[in-house]
This record gives sequence, structure tokens and C-alpha cells, in this order.
Amino acid sequence: MYQIFGNSFVRHMSFVWISTRKRLNTRQLCRQTNRVIKSHVSVFAKSSPLMLSLMWWTNKDKPLDENSFMSQTITPFNELIANESDMKSKFELFVMKVQKEVCLELQKVEDKEHLIDTQVDGQNQSVKFKVDRWTRAEGGGGVTCVLEDGQVFEKAGVNISVVYGKLPTPAAQQMRSRGKTLKENADLKFFACGVSSVIHPRNPNVPTLHFNYRYFEVEDVTNNEKHWWFGGGTDMTPYILNENDCIHFHKTLKNSCDKHNKDYYPKFKKWCDDYFFINHRKECRGIGGLFFDDMDYPNQKDSFEFVKSCADSITTCYIPVVNNNVTKGYSYADRQWQLLRRGRYVEFNLIYDRGTKFGLFTPGARYESILMSLPLVAKWQYCHSPEPNSKEDKLIQILKTPRDWV
Repeated sequence: MYQIFGNSFVRHMSFVWISTRKRLNTRQLCRQTNRVIKSHVSVFAKSSPLMLSLMWWTNKDKPLDENSFMSQTITPFNELIANESDMKSKFELFVMKVQKEVCLELQKVEDKEHLIDTQVDGQNQSVKFKVDRWTRAEGGGGVTCVLEDGQVFEKAGVNISVVYGKLPTPAAQQMRSRGKTLKENADLKFFACGVSSVIHPRNPNVPTLHFNYRYFEVEDVTNNEKHWWFGGGTDMTPYILNENDCIHFHKTLKNSCDKHNKDYYPKFKKWCDDYFFINHRKECRGIGGLFFDDMDYPNQKDSFEFVKSCADSITTCYIPVVNNNVTKGYSYADRQWQLLRRGRYVEFNLIYDRGTKFGLFTPGARYESILMSLPLVAKWQYCHSPEPNSKEDKLIQILKTPRDWV
């Protein structure tokens, strides 16, 4: 109970239990109630210990239903529940849940800053996520959630996709190049399910965040041979470097990894630095994080549990960073630097990113969702180079030589 409600709630429950035994009145109860629980005092004053226990149980996570997500699931919900032991069903429910949780947390931040600013500009409504559920004629579909032109987030997208069908030849070749033993000219069917997000804030003091978690199956219909693996990661791209934020971000990710294997964080941190490298610029896209692919070890259950731990850390590693920086002031020069760095972000995604390439290779590709990762505004300037020893130059030096933050 302590882990769920915190110390103040436990103290309050103890006090209410004593109060019901001593028949203290509601006024006395109110004076000693924690401010977080005040709205419930009339209920608590009438409650017995048994009733309080029942209240706690009713507040536990409720079973998933069709209203648990941002949209209707792609696979009919009843089918997912009927086949919930199958990893394809498990993962679709998982990504739908992650999408809802992240969208709600981002919306809270956007709404909070809006309420502060409405005292000045008089606006009546904050920007909300647009929810766009789409289907794919070749099989599957997705749910794209996008918030654009907000006060905190210039563009924030959280997408899920569930696609299946015949594996395209270019995609099969890409997988073989990574060591997958897929036979040439075989009849290959695939299933791909994932959640992907890119969050571009308005304030240059707030970093961009990207995360992606996915599950893949390829089946050789000829001999009924099946391959499966997980992939994903979380990484952050600052514009104005705040070292404490970077340390917090990496510590949070490391804690998620260490619950499963102490070797995961150093391995996947290096993989992230190597993967998000803009080769023609000889610099990393950001300060890294985690990246892994082709995870079919130690077994399917444990791999999935690791992915869930990584997803659970998304808001923990990022929302405090947003809150620490969102009200900081910035200059015109800071904004121009942010736009230049966004240009680098675009270069990586369109030239190197594996997920973007797979999406574009897939028949029936939905380009609006694939290109959701691109910022609303970016900039390119001919032969730009920051002033030596400037804060911009300090960031570039770290991008050229990745640092161990924890």
C-alpha cells in the first residue's frame, strides 16, 4: 500500500482508523488530513477500516477493456483477449496501453502550461492530441496521435502500428544483412507491431525525445519455420546542454536495464551511440540512451518483460526534464540553433533510420505516419559552425565524442 499511495496516505489511513474507533467528528478529522486526501474526507470520516480496504482494492488497475486506449484496437478487442497468450496479441495490447499513458502525461504538461498562460493571452482551450485510426488494405493498420503547435510541444506524436502480410523483398534483404537466416525466394509472411514516438518541444532548453518498442515475426510458410525478435530503445536530443538532465535520463534507463541484466545498459548504450550516428557529419544525433534490436534472448517471456520495463521508464526519464526547463527563457539565437539541430535530426531519419526505411519499403505504407517523426520547423544553413568554446560548441564536442553519463 505504501508503494502505491505514499507515506502521507498511510499516515492518513492510520489516523482515520483511530478516529473511527474514537468517534472523532469530521471537523477534527479535516484538520489533520493531508491536503492530497482532503477531497475524500467526508467518505473517510464515515468509513470503517474494512471500507477503507475495499476502497483501496477498487482503485487498483482495472482490467483492460475497449475504452482503455486512445482508440479502438486494430485487431478486434475480443480476438486479442481470446488469444492473449499469443505474443502478437500481448504486444498489441501493450503498445496501445503505452500510447495512452504517454499521451496522457504529455497532455497534462501541455494543459498545465496553458492554464498558466491563459491569464495573459485569454485563450480558452489548450491544444489536444488528434487521434487518427487508419487501416491498411494489405493487412493491419495503426493509430496515430499527434499534438501540433502547442505551447510546450511544437509537435508530439505517439504512433502504434500493427501490420502484417507478405514480407517485401527489400525488407527481407535488410534482415539477412543483419544475420537473419531467411531463405531466398521463400514465401515469407511477417507480423510487425510497435509503438513509436518523437516529441519536439518549442523551448530550446527542453530536449527532443524519441522512443520505439517493437515486436517482429517472420514465418516461412514453406517449412512452417518462425523467427521472432524484439527491438527498440529510448534516446534524447538536447539543444542546450544540461548535464544534470543527461545524468537523470541515463540513470533512469540504467535502472530499468539493471532489473534484468547488468550487462544490458552498457551494451545497449553503446549500441545507441553507434546507431544514432550521422556518418556524413561525424556526430551523434543526440546524447544517446538505449538501442537494441534482434533480441530473441534469453527467451520470449523475459525479453518481453525487459521491453515493458524500458517502456515504463519513458515518462520517468523525460517528464522531469521537461518540467525543469519548460519555463526557462531563451534568445533568438537559441531558437535558430534549435532549428539547425532539428535539420540534423531530419537528415538522420531520412538517410539512416532503419524503421523509416522499413516503413517506406512496406506495401501500403502510410507516409503521414512514417514521417510523423519530422519536426514542424527545421533549418539548414550553409557551412554553419558554432563559435569555439560556446555552449553550442560544447554540445557538438559531446556529440562527436559520446560520454558515459553514469
